[in-house]
Amino acid sequence: MANRLEGKVALVTGGTSGIGAGAVRRLSAEGAQVVFTGSNEAAAAALVTETGAAFRHHRVQEAASWAGLMADIAATHGRLDIAFANAGVEAGDGSVEDITVEGWNNVLSVNQTGVMLTVQHAIRAMKANPDGPTGSIIVNSSMNAHRAMGNFMAYSVTKAAVVALAKSAAVHCGNKGYRIRVNAILPGVVETALITNLIETGPDPKAARAAYEGMSPLKRMGRVDEIAGLVAYLASDEAAFISGSEYVIDGATTAGMMGV
Repeated sequence: MANRLEGKVALVTGGTSGIGAGAVRRLSAEGAQVVFTGSNEAAAAALVTETGAAFRHHRVQEAASWAGLMADIAATHGRLDIAFANAGVEAGDGSVEDITVEGWNNVLSVNQTGVMLTVQHAIRAMKANPDGPTGSIIVNSSMNAHRAMGNFMAYSVTKAAVVALAKSAAVHCGNKGYRIRVNAILPGVVETALITNLIETGPDPKAARAAYEGMSPLKRMGRVDEIAGLVAYLASDEAAFISGSEYVIDGATTAGMMGV
């Protein structure tokens, strides 16, 4: 699939680690010119060196910061073809009994408002493309949109909300006559560096790994490159008739009962 995205310009939010960094690598490898955002300058520098992508320090939840970012992309590249709304947080989350208003607002500001602002500004940029309003927007949700967690209530709520956001945006773009597609991906447990660290630093790494892997009928966690592969497909012209869809990529974790 080399050069499948040749000539396309992509924006990846939260691109300094995990699935976001994997998407930066994959989109770059397939020929896209990638701009990624985040706040971890050291991780970003390493990824820039590795991929040739461009980094912009940016916080997705800050509405006032978006005009400058999009103006920079327009001035440098003259277009935007792909946007991966990936940035997300869990800090401050808890159960419905325990979460504070501050924790709730923190998660919603990034996971919901940040995604809305990403989609909104991506559509505006894609409308200005030289060949007319065209592009692909991918929203990173979670399998927890369908199977909510009791101890991460705000995360679960926001991941369900952004699926509806993607569908609403897809219908809007279609009704407006834009050739802009919007879809959501819903990953299961993915073995990112964060998950690996949690496993290895816990009291019983073997048991922790078994618990994570046992969540899926495939008896393993997903790989970052597998999620990035789905992002690249939805970003490509091969997916030209796919919009308003949600793609669960969780090894059948949410497909049904595990049985006894």
